[in-house]
Order: sequence, then structure tokens, then C-alpha cells
Amino acid sequence: MALIGREGEISSIRAYFADAGVRGGALLVVGEAGVGKSAVLDEFAAGEASRGTRVLRAAGVQFEAEVNYSALNQLLIPLGDDMAALSAAHRTALRCALGLEIGLVPDRLVVSNAALLWLRAAAADAPVLVVIDDLHWVDRASAEVLSFVARRLVGSPIDFLAACRSAERGFFQNSGLTEVVLPPLSASAARMLVDRSFPELAPAVRQRLLTAASGNPLALLELPSALDGDQRTDFTTLPEFLPLSDRLQALFTSRVRELPERCRLMMLLGALGSTVEVPRLRMAGGSTCDLDDLPPAEDARLAQVSATRLTFRHPLVGPAVVEASSERERRWAHSALAGVVDAPERRVRHLAESAIGPDADIAGQLEAAAQALLRQGDALGTVAALTRAAVLSPDPADRSRRLAEAAYVGADAGGELATASRLLGDARRSGSLDRNSLLGAAAAAHLLMNSDGDITTAHRLLAGAIEAGDHGFDGEDPVLTEAFFSLLLTTWYMGTEQAWRTFHDLLGRLTPGAPPLLRVVASVFSDPARASAGDLAALDALIDTVTTDEDPTRLIRIGTAAVFADRLPRLRGPEKQLAQSRRAGKGPARRHMGALKHLGVDGFLSGRWDEARQYADEGIAVCTEHGFRLSHWYFHWVHALVAAGRGDVAAGRRLTDEMTAWAVAHRAAGITHFAWQARVLNDIGAGDHEAAYQHATLISPPGELVRYRPTALWVGLDLVEAALHTGRRADAAVHAAALRDARLGLLSPRLNLMSLAAIALTSDDDRGREQFETALSEPDLEQWPFDVARIRLAYGERLRRRRDTSAAREQLTLAHDVMAALGAAPWRDRAANELRATGMTRQSPPDAQASLTSKEREIAELAGAGLTNKQIGQKLFISHRTVGDHLYRIFPKLDIASRAALRDALTTYDQQSGADAPVM
Repeated sequence: MALIGREGEISSIRAYFADAGVRGGALLVVGEAGVGKSAVLDEFAAGEASRGTRVLRAAGVQFEAEVNYSALNQLLIPLGDDMAALSAAHRTALRCALGLEIGLVPDRLVVSNAALLWLRAAAADAPVLVVIDDLHWVDRASAEVLSFVARRLVGSPIDFLAACRSAERGFFQNSGLTEVVLPPLSASAARMLVDRSFPELAPAVRQRLLTAASGNPLALLELPSALDGDQRTDFTTLPEFLPLSDRLQALFTSRVRELPERCRLMMLLGALGSTVEVPRLRMAGGSTCDLDDLPPAEDARLAQVSATRLTFRHPLVGPAVVEASSERERRWAHSALAGVVDAPERRVRHLAESAIGPDADIAGQLEAAAQALLRQGDALGTVAALTRAAVLSPDPADRSRRLAEAAYVGADAGGELATASRLLGDARRSGSLDRNSLLGAAAAAHLLMNSDGDITTAHRLLAGAIEAGDHGFDGEDPVLTEAFFSLLLTTWYMGTEQAWRTFHDLLGRLTPGAPPLLRVVASVFSDPARASAGDLAALDALIDTVTTDEDPTRLIRIGTAAVFADRLPRLRGPEKQLAQSRRAGKGPARRHMGALKHLGVDGFLSGRWDEARQYADEGIAVCTEHGFRLSHWYFHWVHALVAAGRGDVAAGRRLTDEMTAWAVAHRAAGITHFAWQARVLNDIGAGDHEAAYQHATLISPPGELVRYRPTALWVGLDLVEAALHTGRRADAAVHAAALRDARLGLLSPRLNLMSLAAIALTSDDDRGREQFETALSEPDLEQWPFDVARIRLAYGERLRRRRDTSAAREQLTLAHDVMAALGAAPWRDRAANELRATGMTRQSPPDAQASLTSKEREIAELAGAGLTNKQIGQKLFISHRTVGDHLYRIFPKLDIASRAALRDALTTYDQQSGADAPVM
């Protein structure tokens, strides 16, 4: 089985020995216990053996450390007992050392020379590799011989490779020898190793293991083996410190148990209070133990004390300390730590672990701490805290309520659907859960949608619980608010007029009204064409409040409202940070998925199509890992948009057909509207305008923007274009008028651009030209490169038909070059054909190395620094329209499609051209 995550180290070792100047060298592989030194030695030795090298091996053994020449015996015995190549003196000394002959104790130097000479003799026919594992346990006599040999190999066909623990060389004298330090596995390699060996682990359980192991391969392979069946699939059943396997106990726990009691108790405080400063640990120890009791642990290389921290030298020492303690000792340690820490969440955690039985006060504090954790984005910590609070709850009703809330958080944010299902079952089996429990209904709805895809039942369950609940429709009730957010989701998936009527009827009963975020999402996301100016202003105000450490749930909900209002670019930074945080093992899985959704569609609209595909691929992986069956479609939609844009017609049809089939089977009409929108774009790219018209009218018929179908706004211009190409000019005109009357400019500049373009397409020549010019004069349109280029293409086609060749070439050239930079092949080819019709040939855009003019460079620098077109125009005394035209010429020269990539592209341009960036 291939070694994971050590390709770089193996290559480095191979390169070292392959270097002619180091032929016959010696190399030490150094690392902590369990880091994989033996595996690296095995992998390298196997590779050398396959190339004809003779491999001689030995390994230090702890119980043989006092047996002279035991390691040398392992190493040389495979050579046999024919030592004819050696002198009589050397042969006798070596045979006595290896135990092949009885005689006087040989001189160490003679044995060393004899061993070297015999190895040289063995290497006469084929190169030899000497491999010594666990060098720190090699007996003194062998270590001295090996030290002697290792220093005298240069120029010979013998290589020496050994492994030992960090800072432990035993008796081996390694002065002057080259060392390779073997670090812990990278996060990706560690995850790959665990996934390959233990594919059944639940995501949160796997993350606990990855965190505890800190990249140590031995821990990664041994810790899961110590878990029982429930612990492998439900992270709430895991103890505070993971149990150790028999092998790990032999390596670590046994060493801890040998320590004096006071030393061990001080280490227990350090393990359970891993982030507690040394002065506070001293206070916690009181008269029971003290920092002065730690020298035995330091001498045993288990712990290290600085002025501020008590740290363990290996990631498994802490768990071993806990494993070696009794339950009474652990309760004492937690109680002592609770008395010295300041942070409420940490204090109540220690109190909870010190409790012997149910305790209403601690349970209440834990519930409050859980809410704080949820605001910080720690959904799994929230679930764990609520579960522990339920265990400590004397009142069965409180216990059931907390279990139901834990189930809801686990399903809604945490991505642990199996755990959520078990917790909800426990809450119901207690017999104390209100049949109309909002949290229970919300948790059940999420589980239903992601298991059987039963959206209709989920909607009915939630709506019924809200209708019958004993909450008085209090608009400030946080539990009721959460239930409404879940109902909004199920309503959107159902996509029927009746479902939306039910949602808004219930929402309208809230007093004194819906909370601001719920109100904005319910309006701008569900029916953006009818969002009020007040709702849009409220959305902008919410976006303005987003911080870099934003609550993930709030961030994603604001992002949801921003999708159809084209405000996703303003949230790009925080959502990228959320995605990165989750990749590092932090943050809620479902919010991570939400960020990937928004980043994917933002990537498509802003012309970063490769990024959009990467986010979609990552999103599909997250859905698969966590069982979010319902959400795959969104990422298929992003893939379908990119496929349509690039002219991959077959992929676009396949993806949209899959989306539609799933949606129809599960009565999720909301998904079909997205599938049809991507299909329309695919049909237009393929030149099938009849199919495009038919699919567009499935979303919204001509002259109408159907309520609660936000994709009707995105497909509006497509419908107009398809209608014109199929001779339905009246349909095109009436739909363009509907877009105009919707006053989409209030919603977003991009949608205003599309609306103006629709009017231009359906107007007579003079009026149409005016409308095109007005549309393309809007400021800062470069952030929507594909849409703007399509409109330039349509404008250029209109100008060519009017025989305004010069103006047509200008628009068509700009459209062609941006489409080429995007990889939008169908539209690029259309523009190229139109240009040929004007007598101009443009097979490809300007080379990425084409020089920027001084004016273009200046504009590019200013745009890359964040200035708007208007600000750049004011600075350079030109119009913002001229700035936009310059940017459209700049993008193809830099091989980019939007201003978001300007800064990096300019840096690359300077490096490739050798130019100095101007000083601003």
C-alpha cells in the first residue's frame, strides 16, 4: 500500500544518496515517536532493493539495549559466516563480537574496522544499503561500531540510513552527519490516511481524531481502533479525551503511570486545562500538587514547563495522562480548574465535568455557553454543550428541549445528520418533548429533506408546528425565528404559490413584526422583483455590519438575501474566510457549504469561471461527506452555468436534466426554475433559440415576472433574445416592457443593464442605439464581464446591420476579446463571425504579453487599487465610459476577465515583462 504524505521526504533522501559528491554518505531521519520514521525507511529500502541494491537491516530493541553487539548481529548475520576477505585478526574479532565464536572480548576499534571491511567486501558485487531503525535503542557496543562505519563510507558503494527520535540518539555519535527531520503529516495527508483506513468515521469524529493526532501517523491509525461502534459514528458519545489503544498505552500511558503521584496530578491539570497559564495551574494545584513536582516528567521527556505554559512533548501525552487518572482525580482537576479560569464558557465546561449528578444550575450555564459557541460558529461545540446540559438536567422537559435544540443545530449547521437523528430520537423517547416543539419540527424537517428528500412533509410539519405552537407569534422569540428560517427554506424548495402563501400568512402574524434579517431574506431572496426600496436599504445596512469574524449563520443568511440583489461581491471576503476556516477543520459544515454556494455563483457572474468550478467541486464533496443530498443540485447548477458559458452543450444538458429529474421526483419546483435558467443559457450558446424560448417561458411567460421565481430576472434578457430569433417580436417587446416596469435598476446595476439591453433589442434603430449607449454607460460594469460582453455583442450586431462598420467593429472587438478571455467559445465565435462580416479578421485576442500603453497601465493600477470608474475618470479628467472602454481593452492583454484579478495580473505582467511597477 502506497505511503501517504511522504513523497517529498523520500525524494529528498533519494536525491541525497544519488548525489555523486555524497556517494556512500550517511543520513539520519529524525522525528517524534510515531511520526512514521520506520515507514519512510521501509519505503526507501524497498525502492533501493527493486533497483538491485542489497539491503541490510537492524533495529534497536529496548530490552536488548544492554546486550553488546545485539544490533550488529542483526545487521551482519545475513551476510553469512564466510569472512575469507578479512584478515585472521579481523575475522576472529568480528566472529567473537557477533557470537559466532567464543573467545576474548575483542577490541572495539578492531571490531569496527572489521565490520567496515566486511561491508566493503559485500558491496563489491552490488551496492549495499545499511538501514538502522530505532537507533536510540541500539546497544552501546553496536552504536559505537555503527558511528565508526557511518563516518567512513564516502566514496564507497555503501549507504547508511538510520532513524531515531528527536533529541534521542542513545549511544550513537552523530556529530557531523546530515539529518532529515520528519515532520507530522500535512492536514490533507493526515485526512487521506484516516479516510483510507477508517472510511466509516463520521465527519466530526474524524475531525476530533485529526485534531488529537496532530498529524502523527501512529496516532492517526491507533486512535480510531480504540473507539467502539457508536463512538465512530456519533461525536457526542466521545469522551473529553480520546481513549488510547493497547499499543499507545504501552508507549505512553505506562510511562505516565511510573511518575510520582503529585507529578502526575500536576500533569493532569495541564492536560485538562490545556490553555490555562502556568500561574493559574499553580493556583489550581493548591496544596495537592505544584509545578515543582514536574521535574520527573521533564526528565522523562514527557513535559516541558516555560514561564507561561505547560506543554507536552508529544500529542498523545495529554490523553495518556487522562487515561492514567481515576474518575475521582479527573473530577478534582476539573473542579480546581473551574476555580481559576475567567472565561465563562471554559469555567462552566469544567464545572460540568466535575459534577457527580444532575445539576440544574450548571445545565443552565452550559446552555448559555452553547449559544455563545453558536454565535462564534462552533456548531459542533454547541451540540456537545447542549447534549451535556441535557444529561445534567433534572427536569425531563428541559432535557428533551435541550436535546431537540442540539438535534436542530446539528442538522441545520453542524452537518452531523446521523447524530442529529439520534438526539431527536432521544428527545422524543423521553416522552417530555412537546408534540409541537418548534426545534423538534425544524430538526425533523432538515433530516427529512436530506434523507428521503421529502420536502412536502417537511413543510407541512414545520408550518403545523408554527401554527399550533405556544409562542404567541412573538417576533422576538429566537426559537420561533429559527423555525421561520427553516420554513422559508422548505417553502423555497417547494416553490408553489400555496406554500408561499402559507409562509407569508404565518410571517405576517409576528408581533411587532419579523426580525430585520428574516424580513429581508423573506423579501429580497424569495421575490426580488417586488422587493421594496426599504428592504434593499435594510439589506445594504446588514451587509455594512458584517465583520471579518462574523457569526457564520448570520453571514450566510445575509448572503442568501444578497444573491439576487447582486451584492455577493461585497461579501466575497468574509465568505472566503469562512470557507477557509472550515477547510482548516473549524466552523460549521453547512455554513461552509452555504459559503461555497455563494462563492460559486459569484465566481460565475464575475467571470472567474475556473474558481466557480472549484467551489462547485468542493461543495459537492462537502455534500457527499455530510449527507446533504438535497444540496448537490446547487453545485450542479454552477457547473451547468459554466458549461453553458463555455459551450459544453452536452454537459449543460446532462446537468440540467439531472437537476430537473430529481426536482420532479421530490416535488421541488424551486429547483426546476434554476435548472431551466441554466438550460436557457445552454440553448442560446448552442444556437437553439426555439428550445431557449420554451425553457425560458417555463420560468416566466412573456410579459410577466412570476412571483417567487427570482431566476425570472436572470433569464429575462435571454427570453427577449430567444423570442426575437424565433420571430416572436411581440413577445419580446412585451417582456422587455415588463422588465422595464419592474424598475430593476433599484435592485442592481447588472439587472438594470439587462433591462436596458432588452428595451434596446426591441426598439427601432435610433431608439435602440440610444438605449444600448445608456446601458453601457452605467459605471463599474466590468464586474459583470460576461453579461456586458453579451450586450456589446448584441449592440455590435445591430450596428453592423446598420452598416456602421467602425462602431460595430469597436463593440464586437471588445466583446470578442472578453469572451475569449473567459473561454466563452459560442459567443466568441459569434463575435468573430460578425467581425469577418465587417471585413475584419480576429482569430484570437491580443497576446497576454502585449504591452499596455502608459494610459492603460495607469488606469489598470487605479482600478486594481479599488477606485471606481467614476473616481478614475475624475482623477484622469476623462469620462467613466472611457475608463470602462480602456479596461475592456486591458483585460485581454492581461488574460483576465474582470477587475477583481487586476492586482495579481499586474504583478505577473511586471514579472514577465521585467517592467518596474510605477510608483503611485
